[in-house]
Amino acid sequence: MATGHSAGVFDALYPLVRAGLFCLDPEVAHHLSLAALRLAERSGVLRLACPADELLAPVEVLGLRFPNRVGLAAGMDKAGDTIDALGRLGFGCIEIGTFTPRAQPGNPKPRVFRLVEHEAIINRMGFNNAGIAAGVANARRARTYQGVVGFNIGKNKDTPNEDAAADYLACLRQAYPVADYIAVNLSSPNTPGLRELQSPAACARLLDTLQREQEQLTAAHGKRVPLLFKVAPDLDDAHIRDLAAVFLAGGLDGLIATNTTLDRAAVANHPRATEAGGLSGRPEFHKSTAVLQAFASHLGGRIPIIGVGGISSLEDAQAKLRAGATLVQVYTAFIYQGPGLIRQLARGLAAANPPTMPPQEL
Repeated sequence: MATGHSAGVFDALYPLVRAGLFCLDPEVAHHLSLAALRLAERSGVLRLACPADELLAPVEVLGLRFPNRVGLAAGMDKAGDTIDALGRLGFGCIEIGTFTPRAQPGNPKPRVFRLVEHEAIINRMGFNNAGIAAGVANARRARTYQGVVGFNIGKNKDTPNEDAAADYLACLRQAYPVADYIAVNLSSPNTPGLRELQSPAACARLLDTLQREQEQLTAAHGKRVPLLFKVAPDLDDAHIRDLAAVFLAGGLDGLIATNTTLDRAAVANHPRATEAGGLSGRPEFHKSTAVLQAFASHLGGRIPIIGVGGISSLEDAQAKLRAGATLVQVYTAFIYQGPGLIRQLARGLAAANPPTMPPQEL
């Protein structure tokens, strides 16, 4: 069994590892980190260093059993080939992707920028991925992870918005047999025009189309895979109210609030503040949480919400739950603080929010 001492050594080394990685281009460091995690998993090092078995605090949400309330947001494992290794770190949920029907390279490089003093990142990746078929094949190879795997899906850059539903349907059909849930990404700022699909009318049409397909796939596969929509933090109160009405009327299964922000007010004096793309990390926390709270107020507990955006401490995660989230996801703070953050969040949230089912039922 893994020991707390092993995990402590692992956490103590992370600042040194991060210092080396931060000497590299962010995207190079990203790929190197995932490759190292896969190697550590295959060699058994992660099993010794990360006592994920100590982080069981099961909750039932969306009809699914989550080992704990802490998930990894989409964008870290864009290929779906590092599920077992990331799962070993203690995540109760891993959301992979974003996947599009066809492979695409994404936007020109450089496209990822660190704002270290703000514990933030600006990215304009642009849904770079090998396509949904490759993502499904990779996810099928996962062997040891016992948590929830979500597929984040989007449209190809060259698909016009009027044809976007066909792209989402293609991804939905391929991911359905493998996914525990499917997140429909309407809110990345890095695919031109994508956020226009968040208009209430466009959103209602897309939700209706996807739910009709969901019903057919449920019958075909003998299981119901929940559909979630992921929204932007850059929404005003009227837009939030109207979207919440769409989600309630359409019977959306779940909401992910929020994606990255275009707002630069919190980092206005940083030399990278003018870089195009979405801002994530600590500076996004208050804006993202305000949007989460507004949605929760309109939804009245009838649709579960996953809170994501700027969580960098247990206090932040607890604030997301108080604002109306049932689960949380992290990404940017995980890069800055390392695996110890996952254990801190999972244990802290379990202590403050007792599990809704006994561990042995997992």
